[in-house]
Amino acid sequence: MSKLPRSHKFLDFSDYGRKPGTFIAKILQQTPLTPIHVTTLFVISGLIAIVCILNNQMYFAASFVILKSILDAADGTLARLKKTSSYTGRYYDSISDIILNFLILFTIYHITQGNIIYMLFAFIGIQLQGTVYNYYYVILRNRVNGDSTSRVIEKHPPKAMEGEEQKIVNRIFWLYYILYGIFDKTIYWMDKKAVNCRPFPKWFMSLISIFGLGFQLLIIALMLVLNLTEYIIPFFITYSTFIFVFIGIRKLLLK
Repeated sequence: MSKLPRSHKFLDFSDYGRKPGTFIAKILQQTPLTPIHVTTLFVISGLIAIVCILNNQMYFAASFVILKSILDAADGTLARLKKTSSYTGRYYDSISDIILNFLILFTIYHITQGNIIYMLFAFIGIQLQGTVYNYYYVILRNRVNGDSTSRVIEKHPPKAMEGEEQKIVNRIFWLYYILYGIFDKTIYWMDKKAVNCRPFPKWFMSLISIFGLGFQLLIIALMLVLNLTEYIIPFFITYSTFIFVFIGIRKLLLK
């Protein structure tokens, strides 16, 4: 199930896990398993990938990285199929993503005996890339009545949905805010006026989707199997320069 109305769907290069994720979600729809369980499974998949990297089993590592992306698509789809979308699930998903991103990069830094400062720059770059994609995607969804569990500006805990406790939503929101707030504020500061634009065209969203987490993980998986592990961190530092290109395109062409 898409987060957008049919008329606004675009080719999302980061969403290659959607079809297999939907297949998994449909299998799980009539089971007691919840979206939270599926999110936990993608955390386990990411941790197994890290163990494989540490043991130089790069094909297995890449496989579990891709599996992580597929399960990341499955949890949200399952929530929509079961009509159990929740802020708890949404923030748990995002918190799990950022922690796994850090651990994967730290593991790559460790095995390549690289520079910790470069690793931190790569991590910041990956998070800012993902924030650019999510920022424009959430703006689009809000403008065309798409999925509403994400907000353009996350400043305070949302009202709990049916079936979840406000106390839990509040706690997990503040953890999310601590981890993501600086990245969200940075991209919002760089392009505040984007929220007032007409719906972004499909070509622009497809272009931005190369910053989506799924595509980032696909790049990492490919570089692992191609024996380019030592170049992963430098690549993502360089890749971050396109943040300015994409924001510039939005400001110049899409008003």
